[in-house]
Amino acid sequence: MTFMTKTLGTVAALALSAGAALADPALIYDLGGKFDKSFNEAAYNGAERWAQETGGSYRDIEIQSEAQREQALRRFAEAGFNPIVTTGFAIADILGQVALDYPDTKFVNVDGFLPEVPDNVLLINFQEHQGSYLVGMLAAMASETDTVGFIGGMDIPLIRHFGCGYAQGAKAANPDIEIIANMTGTTPTAWNDPVKGSELAKAQISQGADVIYAAAGGTGIGVLQTAADEDILSIGVDSNQNYLHPGQVLTSMLKRVDVAVHDAMAAGTDLETGKYMTLGLAEEGVGYALDEHNEALITDEMKAAVDEARQQIIDGELNVVSYYENDSCPALNF
Repeated sequence: MTFMTKTLGTVAALALSAGAALADPALIYDLGGKFDKSFNEAAYNGAERWAQETGGSYRDIEIQSEAQREQALRRFAEAGFNPIVTTGFAIADILGQVALDYPDTKFVNVDGFLPEVPDNVLLINFQEHQGSYLVGMLAAMASETDTVGFIGGMDIPLIRHFGCGYAQGAKAANPDIEIIANMTGTTPTAWNDPVKGSELAKAQISQGADVIYAAAGGTGIGVLQTAADEDILSIGVDSNQNYLHPGQVLTSMLKRVDVAVHDAMAAGTDLETGKYMTLGLAEEGVGYALDEHNEALITDEMKAAVDEARQQIIDGELNVVSYYENDSCPALNF
């Protein structure tokens, strides 16, 4: 049983086994599409696992515009779906307002922030900088040019948070490493622009980068493809993307959105709300992927160094500075 399952509860699963009638959950994806092979797809995988394990059903929707966020929330709430799980920071403000109109419905948001959390809302955040620190170490140790890259999606504090952890990890492994960083854009379209991702990757490769970390949703697919085409290494994000280009994806920074969604649905109407939940290395909410697709790329020495750093972070012996602490990142000129 995971930390998140323990925290959210398993009452819904027990009730199902007892034949109790429960409301179906609903899932609203962020812009970028359900099958982005990254953030949204992780949420989908979590919902699918819940459905397969319980025999339950859920409804989901892929919004196509900003305006559809509130429409989807109200439609699901009016129809009696409970809980309603949402992904992406951009829906948080609207969710906070809509939730007040439906006090008997539980709402979940992954990645968002609210200054005051309504009693029927659970906000789930991740320590992305901790996981990014580990893949930054791997990038620096794998680089033969002493130059690595970072390509973010929409230029927001959350993505700078990824980049800041990555830079700290890279410099911890190699103080002389050079880090090239680019953001894809300043609007939500930046999450789903693989062509722009490819262009940025080519530009970074021309500057000597031989490992590029993509924290850009669907845009990252273009980064990973170009890295494989140009015979350099890439690093995936959110979901395990190692399989997309076996032997070319150094690792993936795992952000367990799938587990968060699964466990929220498992808790059902007994979900504990009115609070934030923050998940890092200690809770297995973030990490790095090692499997048959990349094991030949990660030496025993690299794994030992990263695993030692992981434990030091968990034990409080190593502090990875959060971008949120001062809205800057000395390691990356953010």
